[in-house]
Amino acid sequence: MSGDAYTAEIVRLVYEAGADRVGVTSAEPLVRARAALEARTAQGHVDTMQFTFRNPERSTTPTLSVQDARSIIVAARSYYAREVDGAGDAHGSGKTSDAVPARIARYAWRDHYEPLRDALRVAAQRLKRDGHRATVFADDNSIVDREVAYRAGLGWYGKNANLLLDGLGSWFVLGCVVTTADLSSTEREVADGCGSCRRCIDACPTGAIVEPGVVDARRCLAWLLQKPGTFDPQYRVALGTRIYGCDDCQVACPPTMRRAL
Repeated sequence: MSGDAYTAEIVRLVYEAGADRVGVTSAEPLVRARAALEARTAQGHVDTMQFTFRNPERSTTPTLSVQDARSIIVAARSYYAREVDGAGDAHGSGKTSDAVPARIARYAWRDHYEPLRDALRVAAQRLKRDGHRATVFADDNSIVDREVAYRAGLGWYGKNANLLLDGLGSWFVLGCVVTTADLSSTEREVADGCGSCRRCIDACPTGAIVEPGVVDARRCLAWLLQKPGTFDPQYRVALGTRIYGCDDCQVACPPTMRRAL
């Protein structure tokens, strides 16, 4: 089987297992992501976040996770769900007439990573059967998966720093298979679909999007609700009824909300 045909077979397996978008790129270092991580840290925008910021060398060098890696398969799975009565509430039921619903970010309504891992495991198992090493990474700080997806040609970066995929917007989770197999790349440059739009910037309740593509975590409600310690009282009014996450910059995004139509 030729390289292109083998790659197409692996990609098909991931789609059939439940992924909504699949791409392939090389396992070369993620140079752009490394520069961005280091710049955000130097500017103080990271606050005390760890994630992929903790060890930029590791999270942008795939061969440190899988020795002799040649390729990365990256997949996106949509988590969009329409709001119904009670959706996004802390418990989704048991409301009384004077109850105030607590708001939870859409991605946390249920576990979307495990179905994605299952899809990626199908590819990893096939690769292993064919004599290659392959490791699945999803919701994992070992790799900057947004940059992998960008390089694989799945989407473009919005002004809210989220990766945007045509037809999905930013309502998705990402995962990867890093492998020693030499697969054909789907790399391409996706045109910026944002243009002069700045709705996400204007919609942020705390002004956390300090410039296009740059989020200051010290103001971002999604981070402040996870950050250890006491919630900063200056953002209490902006917090409203949120108890986990914030979707405002996504809800304001036209490519993302087209997914809801």
